[in-house]
Amino acid sequence: MSRPLNRPLTLRDVSEASGVSEMTVSRVLRNRGDVSDATREKVLRAAKALGYVPNRIAGSLASQRVNLVAVIIPSMSNMVFPEVMTGINRVLEDTPLQPVVGITDYLPEKEEKVLYEMLSWRPSGIILAGVEHSDASRAMLRASGIPVVEIMDTDGTPVDAMVGISHRRAGREMGEAIVRAGYRRIGFMGTKMALDHRARKRFEGFTQALARAGIEVADQEFYSGGSALSKGRELTAAMMARSPDLDFLYYSNDLIGAGGLLWLLEQGYDIPGQIGLAGFNGVDLLHGLPRRLATMDACRDEIGRRAAEIIVARTADPVRAVERIVTLAPTIERGDTLRPL
Repeated sequence: MSRPLNRPLTLRDVSEASGVSEMTVSRVLRNRGDVSDATREKVLRAAKALGYVPNRIAGSLASQRVNLVAVIIPSMSNMVFPEVMTGINRVLEDTPLQPVVGITDYLPEKEEKVLYEMLSWRPSGIILAGVEHSDASRAMLRASGIPVVEIMDTDGTPVDAMVGISHRRAGREMGEAIVRAGYRRIGFMGTKMALDHRARKRFEGFTQALARAGIEVADQEFYSGGSALSKGRELTAAMMARSPDLDFLYYSNDLIGAGGLLWLLEQGYDIPGQIGLAGFNGVDLLHGLPRRLATMDACRDEIGRRAAEIIVARTADPVRAVERIVTLAPTIERGDTLRPL
């Protein structure tokens, strides 16, 4: 008999899947008792496939949820996710729910570990960044029996609900704006695409828009590590040395774009006449620059707020109908680095 989707997994489910008694399953999962390696492997394999997470809450509280919302994000070292957290907290502060944060560093295996530990404390809901997860993480999310909201991206299929923007559309719209402004020799700088799915999707949308206009990216550079003004300066200097005829630089985020802008101004470039620039995210840092970098607002605060609203509504009334897919529309801010139409 199949398990109802809203019923959390139990030791019995793992026992049935592995063909091992519940007592033996319990010993394996608590790492206690004398169990053969073959049996241990069989139990662990079944638990992982099911997405089973042991309950750390003991005794009479074991069947209850705690008033915590697990928020799992890739980083707090950039300027993006603090604004998302602000939106989440603004909604939760008027409820009994409290956010607790886990960091994944964009690593799927670390996301699995963080998700496993958080689910073991039986939170009331989960908010996590992105729609790309390992099979093990997706199994845990499906088996959790609680509201799950994936945020930042809507180019994919959610486990439960999702709130974000289409990053392919964002890249495409920026590419179309650059082409309309008359730029033709375009360079791109961004993070290693294997680690940042959303940046990869923007790049895909961007190159598709250029291709429709018969334009190819003339030069490109992908870097690993954190984003910083110094990284933007370094990448821009190297790219302009390689390809001095470029007339536009598109950066995967505002921070490296701001570094590039400062370097170009120091070198005496005419912006946006000789060369144009654009970033992504619309961070507040841009307001302090000598020129306003063209960018696109990523709706960060609203994403956090709308995700938290779904969690609050679903925990108050699990059968309440709520909008499961919320796609927000970012807008281009032309600033001073994109020629006016």
